[in-house]
Amino acid sequence: MVLIPLAMAGEANAPLAMMIGTDPARPRLLTVDQPRNRADRFRFAAELAEVLVPHVGSFAAETEDVPVDRGKDVRQRYVDAPQLWVPNPAGIDFLRLLGRSTRFLKIDGDHPVPPAVPLLGRWLTFFANSAEVPGSTLLTNAVQALGLHWVTGQSGAEDAQFGVQLAWIEQGAAAAREAENGPVAGPATDPDFDNRVLAPLIERSAPELRQVLHELLLPTWQRMWRTLSLLRTLPAGERVRSRWDADRDAFTAFSQHVAEGGPPQPRRDGAVAAAARLQRLESAAARYAVQRAFDDPLVLAEYRLTGSAFAGIVTLANPDRVDDTGRRPVLRPRIMVHTTEPVRVEPNTNLTSPSRPAQKAKVISVAPAAGGHDVLLELSGGMGRRLVAEPGSVPAVGEPITLTTLSEAYRPGGALPDPAETPWTHGGPPIYEEPTPPPADDTAPLNPDPATALTPEAPLTPDPAPTPDPVFSSDPALAYRPEVIPNTAATSL
Repeated sequence: MVLIPLAMAGEANAPLAMMIGTDPARPRLLTVDQPRNRADRFRFAAELAEVLVPHVGSFAAETEDVPVDRGKDVRQRYVDAPQLWVPNPAGIDFLRLLGRSTRFLKIDGDHPVPPAVPLLGRWLTFFANSAEVPGSTLLTNAVQALGLHWVTGQSGAEDAQFGVQLAWIEQGAAAAREAENGPVAGPATDPDFDNRVLAPLIERSAPELRQVLHELLLPTWQRMWRTLSLLRTLPAGERVRSRWDADRDAFTAFSQHVAEGGPPQPRRDGAVAAAARLQRLESAAARYAVQRAFDDPLVLAEYRLTGSAFAGIVTLANPDRVDDTGRRPVLRPRIMVHTTEPVRVEPNTNLTSPSRPAQKAKVISVAPAAGGHDVLLELSGGMGRRLVAEPGSVPAVGEPITLTTLSEAYRPGGALPDPAETPWTHGGPPIYEEPTPPPADDTAPLNPDPATALTPEAPLTPDPAPTPDPVFSSDPALAYRPEVIPNTAATSL
């Protein structure tokens, strides 16, 4: 589903229009006649909910079984998930703010809204949060998608303009220069258009406002579908399917949360929740970078330039080598790889080949050779459970191979405290300690008589005389002797 939002200048995320739909030939236009009118804005949100919420709900029907715990159990997951497309990153920000402003609205009491409006806000927040996860495609913007696969001859700031970027990719620099004067892709509008056209129409509530907005958004609508056609011509990476499975898992979990009557997303995360979310995003970013490098040789070439990867040819191989120095023999084949590229890895470094991601290659030695280096590697994993390697699991002599320090291996996150165990500065409960009363003296009278408290017949007992210090005493018999000094830090000087 394609969404092209448009906001009114001068107002914080005030919706002006949105073109939305799943059919290139049948776009639907939602407009706000008076963006400053809260009733008109709520009506816009209700119309958007009528389109988006049923579309999202249509994917929560058919499920599939997913094995878990090494096949001992299964869980349910929807076979498909919705995918929203907007022109640029600002469109994602617009949906995020619209979701935040609608997911807490009340459906009863004063100024009620239709029940679908708060549900719309929760779904928009879910999609906006998923857009922050590297590699997720539940909510994608066209500018970023094109920039990942095509390079233009202009700056990054110029590529941020959707029409200019697409024109360069399709027709070249001349077309890009012409597109600079075309209509914007939203959600911000052109100031000249605001002053000359939009402001007079809104002031007099002109009926032709809808037609003007339709003509303004239609070129971007057509560009969005041309972008999708371009992207569909590209071959899918091998690891794209696993990321889409993760998206379907997230969609399934949130759909079930909504169906079970779960609360909406909080206005802001607590300290522990924010740390856990940051940890997930960092792990997803690292995993996405590795997957892109393994799927795309041009991305991996960047790591080869920095010394994090190298390519070579297998010159020697011993696939049946068994290491019997431990408690039990294990299969540990060795191969020799000759490379003409710089090798910046030390012995005992673990490397991975994108063609065999489940196999580790430990560097045994790196020796200079004719025109390059010979790297001796010891392999482990990905060869079966027996002492004989499965056919094709060990690189053969003459096979080209690429090795890198990147790895898709699971990296456990750090342990986070329970929210109740955090200090009050991070959301935990404040701790109030009751003052401890002084211990009672059982020997003293409960009501002493001030007249007889101190009498000559009962004088105060003087303190005993202090014991002379053997270390600093002036008595020769107690002079300094090393054997009488206790072995403590206080007297060690």
